[in-house]
Amino acid sequence: MTTLTDNDVAAASHEASVRRAREGAAAPIATPLDDARAQLAEAIALLGFSDGTHRLLATPRRELTVAVPLRTDSGETTLFTGYRVQHNFSRGPAKGGLRYAPNVDLDEVRALAMWMTWKCALLDVPYGGAKGGIAIDPRAHSTAELERVTRRYTSEILPIIGPERDIPAPDIGTDERTMAWMMDTYSVNSGYTVPGIVTGKPIALGGSLGRASATSRGVTHIALAALRHAGLEPARSSAAVQGFGKVGADTARFLAEAGVRVRAVSDQYGAVANDGGLDVEALIAHVRETGSVVGFAEADELDRDAVLTADVDLLVPAAVEGVLHEANAADVRAKVVVEGANGPTTPAADRILREQGVLVVPDILANAGGVIVSYFEWVQANQAYWWRADEVESRLEERMLNAWEHVLGYAGARGLSLRTAATALAVERVAEAHRLRGLYP
Repeated sequence: MTTLTDNDVAAASHEASVRRAREGAAAPIATPLDDARAQLAEAIALLGFSDGTHRLLATPRRELTVAVPLRTDSGETTLFTGYRVQHNFSRGPAKGGLRYAPNVDLDEVRALAMWMTWKCALLDVPYGGAKGGIAIDPRAHSTAELERVTRRYTSEILPIIGPERDIPAPDIGTDERTMAWMMDTYSVNSGYTVPGIVTGKPIALGGSLGRASATSRGVTHIALAALRHAGLEPARSSAAVQGFGKVGADTARFLAEAGVRVRAVSDQYGAVANDGGLDVEALIAHVRETGSVVGFAEADELDRDAVLTADVDLLVPAAVEGVLHEANAADVRAKVVVEGANGPTTPAADRILREQGVLVVPDILANAGGVIVSYFEWVQANQAYWWRADEVESRLEERMLNAWEHVLGYAGARGLSLRTAATALAVERVAEAHRLRGLYP
């Protein structure tokens, strides 16, 4: 088996860039799918797998694009496009969120589905990866309109989803109410209630205690472990959180509860900072009332992007893909970056941060708490027996920290970055499942 180090892969990438420059070719703008494919190619080279295995793992098993017509509250008809991509089934049914955002497209959904495959394999959750999305701005629509969109989209993808096939969950722009509508639509078409069709449901409909904050709790467990690994005591450390939504807000709250001084946070509208530490609970209340961190009286206004380069020990990018890139990575002053979002660091930024000695904990490890508790919810729904909150949280912590130690050991033994180690471990597990199952026919 051929063994490559991070430096080998980086050098090859650099040589390719130089060659393109000499040939006068303009470097294309990298997309999340480019990043996901680059990470897979790196893992394939490291593991010495064949081109056939590479193509098999790089290609989604199933993709569905659907038209989603909507009758608006004013009586007009408009049309949206929806997607569902199922990347892999080798380790179990597909699993992944449903995203409502204006810029959703098929390539983004493909990337997110691939990352979900690796995330499930890395945490040893018996799922493959999937993802869904609708190119819609949920803020521009009423609750009734969003319900009609959700029910129509669900009806269009009914043939490929199910508790043993593909289990959706909330993502950007969706929430437990969205999942309730999806569950009801699927159940009405089945003729009986099917609570296991989605996760992230309301507790009253079979959701799991602890699911709403699971991703944030997982990010916090990993962030505290990473700080200690970097020689930093959490109670004497500072943090910045980019993105103050469903992941970022609770992450900031849990970090503050652990004694970390959260100095700066941002959302899509702006950012606020307080060198002495933000009152996160008060900030959450302000956001609940106003819809943004902007205007919080107990902090100073800050340029939104300045949060990424704040003078802190820990940076948690918890919004969207590609926010750390070649143009700003060299300005990052944090010693530890823990990815709360999917794909927030481009490969170019990864190389720069590694050269600067920044410890980057990859998304497929750091933000896996959501899929772990989604798995717990699915198990509880299938058993019709629900666990206590402390049971959920203790099992989540155990899974997250076991995965952290495994990735840390793998990386240390081979001289790899945490991202390369995590991806290689996950790819190896998925490839092994393929090998053991064989190729049909």
